[in-house]
Amino acid sequence: MSEKATLLFELGTEELPPGALAGLSTALSELVVAGLDRHGIPHGDARALGAPRRLAVKIADVDQRQPDRDFERRGPALTAAFDDNGEPTKAAEGFARSCGVEVGELERLENEEGAWLVHRGTETGQPTASLLQDILEQALAKLPIPKRMRWGDETTEFVRPVHWVVLLLGDEVVPATLFGVSSGRDSRGHRFHHPDPVRIATADDYEKALRGAYVLVNITDRRDHILQAVRAEGEKLGGEALIDEDLLDEVTALVEWPVALSGSFDDDFLRVPSEALISSMQGHQRYFPVQDAKGALLPRFITIANLASRDPAQVIAGNERVIRPRLADAAFFWDQDRAQSLDARTAGLKTVVFQQSLGTLQDKVERIQAIAADYAEAFGVEVAAAKRAAHLCKSDLLTEMVGEFPELQGIMGRYYASEAGEPESVAIALDEIYQPRQAGDAIAGTALGQLLAVAERADTLTGIFAIGKAPSGAKDPFALRRAAVGLLRTLIEGQHAIPLAELFGNAAARQPDGVNAGEQVEALVTFCLERLRGLYQEAGFGAEIFEAVRGVLSIEDIEPLDFDRRIRACRDFGELPAAGSLAAANKRIRNILRRADDKAIARDIDVNRLEDAAEKGLHKAITERSARVQHCIEGGEYSEALALLAELREPVDRFFDEVMVMADDPALQANRLALLKHLQDLFLAIADVSALPESG
Repeated sequence: MSEKATLLFELGTEELPPGALAGLSTALSELVVAGLDRHGIPHGDARALGAPRRLAVKIADVDQRQPDRDFERRGPALTAAFDDNGEPTKAAEGFARSCGVEVGELERLENEEGAWLVHRGTETGQPTASLLQDILEQALAKLPIPKRMRWGDETTEFVRPVHWVVLLLGDEVVPATLFGVSSGRDSRGHRFHHPDPVRIATADDYEKALRGAYVLVNITDRRDHILQAVRAEGEKLGGEALIDEDLLDEVTALVEWPVALSGSFDDDFLRVPSEALISSMQGHQRYFPVQDAKGALLPRFITIANLASRDPAQVIAGNERVIRPRLADAAFFWDQDRAQSLDARTAGLKTVVFQQSLGTLQDKVERIQAIAADYAEAFGVEVAAAKRAAHLCKSDLLTEMVGEFPELQGIMGRYYASEAGEPESVAIALDEIYQPRQAGDAIAGTALGQLLAVAERADTLTGIFAIGKAPSGAKDPFALRRAAVGLLRTLIEGQHAIPLAELFGNAAARQPDGVNAGEQVEALVTFCLERLRGLYQEAGFGAEIFEAVRGVLSIEDIEPLDFDRRIRACRDFGELPAAGSLAAANKRIRNILRRADDKAIARDIDVNRLEDAAEKGLHKAITERSARVQHCIEGGEYSEALALLAELREPVDRFFDEVMVMADDPALQANRLALLKHLQDLFLAIADVSALPESG
């Protein structure tokens, strides 16, 4: 049995791009593991490690030798391997030679497909150490690096210059050369706290040794350490630190030995909207803002230093000096922007191109305004308010603040509208038009905000599809998938019954002449259906439930709110004891009706031709429930309708147990088929229940 040891590979580099560190670290671990698997080397768990100046992977319980492997190599067919006298042919001799044996040492393989010469043997496993150079070279070549660089006289390329390589299997150095650097056991510690080499005695000692050299090499541990330190510092300041996950990840990728420090800024800056101050602190300085118990911003910030300074007051003072002009810029933008109202800025939208074939931002605003006015009543909004909010919805894009902080679009529109005395509902809608801003974000909270969000996305989707820029594969430069999800969620969660084909048809009619937008309506609805499918899969709905609803609706019938009610009704139905039996019965009915000639199915059910007690019982059960089912369907109460139909389980089961549908008497057969068709139609008015699982 091969001995096991921990494998450690560390690649020391110059500072890596912070946005790439986590992805490169994970990819390197996965690729090295894949290399071991490719060579059949057993191993234990792998751990992806990394810091600003290093990528590393540590894998436990790696066998130090490949296991021996039995092999079988098939040669020529026996008919081609020997002549009529039983002597080996050149084909047999050539095969034997390629295997390094004599013809007489070859074996025979015979089965129902034929007979061949074969060479069987056992291939001795190679030492793992001898395979690592190839495994690592292939892993490094496959790393997802968008742009590689060269350095010095080397012809090799990597994301950053490489300065050292550690490669250990247990306590032994594995000889290898990567990027012109020979492997060893010497790593590097913190650039300032421990500039000397760090000797790694064994692979298992790696993290402990680097911690002693002021490097937290485990990305998850380092992130947790920063999070806890920032939260603790926020509490010391009498508030709560605002944790942005992306910022936390970025800071984690920038430091090796994180130390939390806090500073302050002038209270006067708090007159500026907190979102602008937060954007400045987070985006420009990578600081963590602090708020009080009521959510108001405090004039404090937290920064993560990459060393434990002997004079932290100097470090804090330096950060305070740097942040002051940044916040002063934000205050200047705030003051300057308010000198001109949003209404006055709308004229400038005529000079900003939205998309070459779709006109300017002013053209887009006019289209949004028209769509919003058409659907104002459906959303319970006054037309005047819809038009006013739409008129102003893009004006803040021309402000200095949004020019500096694009992520504040809409947010600053709300502030500037309020400052100018616009109605509160209009001001709020200017912000809510962008909701949901990302996955997991809430939709707009007001009806006016929801109306603008839907109108804006409908215009964008329709226009971009019309000019042939629909998403292709992974490419989605206009973020149309996100726009479609936002539109669908707003219609569903906002409880707005708007058919998609109608909405996109309305938006298409507003597009510039010559872009043939009307031809894209069906493609747009199909595109949205795929986004719906993804939303329900993420929510845990089975694919068969989606298909059960999709299968009974035409493109013109797709109304997201109605679709959602049907989906949820099918899920509720699936939890009923009768669901499995009725799903199976509907499959049976579907198959029977498919095989039957339409002319063989009676148009109406003749009660006088109901002979068997079971068919009379089914007809009675259907008749007693039919009106109530129809009433529920008309009211969109699909769960209640399916619950009523679930009560038909017993008479349906009895019907199929006791009644011969395809009777010899054509009239009797036609009547029974009509009865089944009537039952099927009741279900199909909601969903194709036959597509659901047969186990309830």
